[in-house]
Amino acid sequence: MSSSNVRVRFAPSPTGPLHMGGVRTALYNYLFAKHNNGTFIIRIEDTDQTRFVPGAQEYIMDSLNWCGIIPDEGPGIGGEYGPYIQSERKEMYRPYAESLVENDRAYYAFDTPEELDAVREQAKQMGMPNWQYNSVTRTNLKNSLTLPADEVKRRLEAGDPYVIRFKMPRNEDIRFEDIIRGWVVVNTNNLDDKVLFKSDGMPTYHLANIVDDHLMKISHVIRGEEWLPSAPMHVMLYQAFGWEAPQFAHLPLLLRPDGNGKLSKRDGDRLGFPVFPANWTTAEGELYSGYRENGYFAGAFINMLAFLGWNPGTTQEIFSMDELIQAFTLDRVGKAGAKFDPEKTKWFQQQYLKHTSEKELARLLKEQFSLTDSEERLEAFCKLMKERATFVKDMMAEGSYLIHKPTSYDEQTVSKKWKEGSAELMNEWKGKLDALSTFDAPTIETAFKSFLEEKSLGIGAVLPLFRLLLTGAGTGPSMFEIASYLGKEETLNRMNDGLAKLG
Repeated sequence: MSSSNVRVRFAPSPTGPLHMGGVRTALYNYLFAKHNNGTFIIRIEDTDQTRFVPGAQEYIMDSLNWCGIIPDEGPGIGGEYGPYIQSERKEMYRPYAESLVENDRAYYAFDTPEELDAVREQAKQMGMPNWQYNSVTRTNLKNSLTLPADEVKRRLEAGDPYVIRFKMPRNEDIRFEDIIRGWVVVNTNNLDDKVLFKSDGMPTYHLANIVDDHLMKISHVIRGEEWLPSAPMHVMLYQAFGWEAPQFAHLPLLLRPDGNGKLSKRDGDRLGFPVFPANWTTAEGELYSGYRENGYFAGAFINMLAFLGWNPGTTQEIFSMDELIQAFTLDRVGKAGAKFDPEKTKWFQQQYLKHTSEKELARLLKEQFSLTDSEERLEAFCKLMKERATFVKDMMAEGSYLIHKPTSYDEQTVSKKWKEGSAELMNEWKGKLDALSTFDAPTIETAFKSFLEEKSLGIGAVLPLFRLLLTGAGTGPSMFEIASYLGKEETLNRMNDGLAKLG
């Protein structure tokens, strides 16, 4: 298959917010498509109307948009293979299900839910808890394989409720090659006769998924490991229709940071990190927090997600979306589950913040805190604070002393460093600063070094005291940069205030 024929889809169900595992699936599909000059499609799979959640589809599209995972075809975007919402395609599935019945690859089943419950209960009592509707049990049930043809006809004409089930053959090996996992072999004796078409006139996931992938010319199905048990059934459906199956790739699970098991939405609440791209409020008013509202850059979130299951085979860790597209291949995706690390996620955010221009950071700061300072002043502020921050809001929290005079002084530094003679020393240093005609960082630093030499003192005897008077803090960015940023008048005023308070 030439790369230009690569067509992949991300097919979420609108049953709630999009988990970060879902975003990763979308991301890998997107990267694979773009790497191969192919097409990335969004398809909304809403065949299970009982689990439909209002607002979920909008949330999915909004989240992917924030992440920069932009579909080529999909709801609200268009494309020649639409509609891209399964409920809007409802009319097209029945003929496919009926064609399987005609070709003896499926059958009508008239058993009521109550009758099936009774059979399951009976099997349980006989020590068979995992009863299935399959090639053995179907011979004793109410379906078009066991009932006389005229009774089947009568029931259908009378409008009796029925489902269409796939007729799974007995004792056949199903083989397919998974790009990530290699050859997968499953015997049909381990599979049941799945329902393809429900009594409410809607297809099940299995039928709709295969029909849509075929009609939309999907070349590769890249999805989570949880769908691996369904893949043999899907391969059988392709065979039953006489269609060529796409290539499959089942992605590793995202694991929780503590212990084993799949990362769930509850883990985020329990351990204090987001598991959703953006905030989601349930119908009951419960809030699940998102990366966007927690102050993460979309690029940092995507960079982190890309590494949960894939590695580039180099030491590079920071990637832009374009670099990910260049580097991404499915043969570098692992089989083993990927353990999520919230601290590493913060590290990615920190790196992204460091690499963001002061101009952009100043814009974000102004937006978040409604600041009225000049752009130039805010950019200088960001330059000073960005190295020590993880989020934009941290710059404000850590560097508030650059905007407001200190009202208190770090107690630990005061008790350790402010001794008899400190006030006298700081007064002398203040005199040197006052005498400077140029007040920039290099000039202040040169004057400071001369002062240390003159007094025969080490840096630790003077610098923490200077920091304390100017900022009230015990640590922070370069003091020469801070003094230069504050300007001569403000620096001397703050030193006077501090000396008056500390004595």
